[in-house]
Amino acid sequence: MRLTKNATQILNARYLKKDINGKIVETPNALFRRVAKHISNIEEINRKEWENTFYKVMVNLEFLPNSPTLMNAGLPNGQLSACFVLPVKDSLNSIFTTLKNAALIHQSGGGTGYNFSKLRPKGDVVTSSGGTSSGPIAFMKIYDAATEYVKQGGKRRGANMGILNVEHPDIEDFIKSKSDNVSLRNFNISIGISDRFMRAVQLNNDWELINPRNHTVHKTVRASDIWQTIVEAAWKTGDPGLIFLDTINKANPIPKQGGIQTTNPCGEVPLLDHESCNLGSLNLIKMVKTLDGKWKVDWDKLEQTIATTIRLLDNVISANHYLLPQVKSKTTKNRKVGLGVMGWAEMLIMLGLPYASDEAVQLGEKLMAFIQSKSYDASNALAKERGTFPNWNESIYATEKRMRNATCNSIAPTGSISVIANTSYSIEPLYALAYKRVGILENETQMEINPVFLEKMGLLGLWTEELKFEVMKTGSIQQAKSVPKKIRKLFETSLEIPWKWHLLHQRAFQRYTDNAVSKTINLLEKTTKQEISKIYFTAWEYGLKGITIYRNGSKPNQVLQTCNLNKDDVC
Repeated sequence: MRLTKNATQILNARYLKKDINGKIVETPNALFRRVAKHISNIEEINRKEWENTFYKVMVNLEFLPNSPTLMNAGLPNGQLSACFVLPVKDSLNSIFTTLKNAALIHQSGGGTGYNFSKLRPKGDVVTSSGGTSSGPIAFMKIYDAATEYVKQGGKRRGANMGILNVEHPDIEDFIKSKSDNVSLRNFNISIGISDRFMRAVQLNNDWELINPRNHTVHKTVRASDIWQTIVEAAWKTGDPGLIFLDTINKANPIPKQGGIQTTNPCGEVPLLDHESCNLGSLNLIKMVKTLDGKWKVDWDKLEQTIATTIRLLDNVISANHYLLPQVKSKTTKNRKVGLGVMGWAEMLIMLGLPYASDEAVQLGEKLMAFIQSKSYDASNALAKERGTFPNWNESIYATEKRMRNATCNSIAPTGSISVIANTSYSIEPLYALAYKRVGILENETQMEINPVFLEKMGLLGLWTEELKFEVMKTGSIQQAKSVPKKIRKLFETSLEIPWKWHLLHQRAFQRYTDNAVSKTINLLEKTTKQEISKIYFTAWEYGLKGITIYRNGSKPNQVLQTCNLNKDDVC
């Protein structure tokens, strides 16, 4: 295993074991051995063989589980799940019990999602005291402040998803709640959107805002006015995103358990109240091979790795330490896992397929269909060996296939684990060929030059001082006339790719993903509000479960930034 400087830095800061004095007492190899040993402990036969198998896929960077598993497996009371959803009911007791539980989850490395739509609106009557309600946004600010001071496992700040349904009386204030770029910094926010609302916008109909306390009409507005407020806020700061609740619930694998109203912080895992999920991602640049001098997808290796990693993720559920009995009950009865991917952009480059091409979209659909099919096969094999998940009889699979897991696949953003694996994020295109990563490690800045790009330029004899200056300055080669047009097309970056291709890739992967796809539609600074409206509508029409956009430069502290030699000596 060869780790980059950036990977080593992030492992040292967050993942490797330290003694009471803060001294690192573990190597990266030992970390993967610790995780493999702990997860294989639940195996009844061939335990050592499974430990070695799990160790191999991680140490070879072919697959990595979510961060809490890497951080906490094998430690006392190690909490291994990344994603949680907690209920927020309309009482002080519920609000602050959930806050206490969220603090424990954040401290252990997990992230939390909430839907605040059950809370009565601001200014509404509180009959027990004769006073008036503070409203959902006020309580979100309390959650946000608590998150600020409870670091996850002492290693990173907590992450939250806050959702408010579009019929809530406080929806207009919620939409604008992050527009000052200061408030709710530890929250992603999304609007819970219904098909009925989208049709009301299309038809320019009225829209009723309903008080959740007594289900009476609080106010009637134009649906298009709310829509315009959403679009303007998203154009200004990137928030809010949209969560399409009807689309999510049409795909709910256990509808008898109730409707899903919330997702995890990045939107890729819709969950029931008190449910958690374990995620992991296949590194696609490790799933290719050369045949007759050309790179091809290694379908055999991919199938074998899927079988191993679905088993690994299922083991995590059994090996996990659960902080809350309600979470243990719900999680172990449904046994949801989310196997996803990272390195998609680099796989395409190795195969010679531009991201903005029909061939790339078609391969994405074929690839994810294969991953889902083989994930189901692996879950079915585990069900025969270990039994189905306890709520299987209530699931959509009950008449078709025995399954160990209610869900198998999810496309996570793969932030930190992509850095460790030295590959591109999730199914995103390359953000830039050279860029800075700011704020991922407190005040540290990391510099990144894409390794696949460097290798390709070297093989073609194109890596000159002139090209290096251009790339370091702009993060792009689109103005480099010394590079053939076909190669420039292959290395188009996120902001150079029209938004339609971003959505087509998200749709291709969502078609064969049980949970959801976390993807950001990166947009040029000059993108108009009308274009953002069209993107949001297209996402709904495509059957996506959620949509997030980000217009370049619309936040003052941007995690990914292109480099510029004339302005910043870091690059």
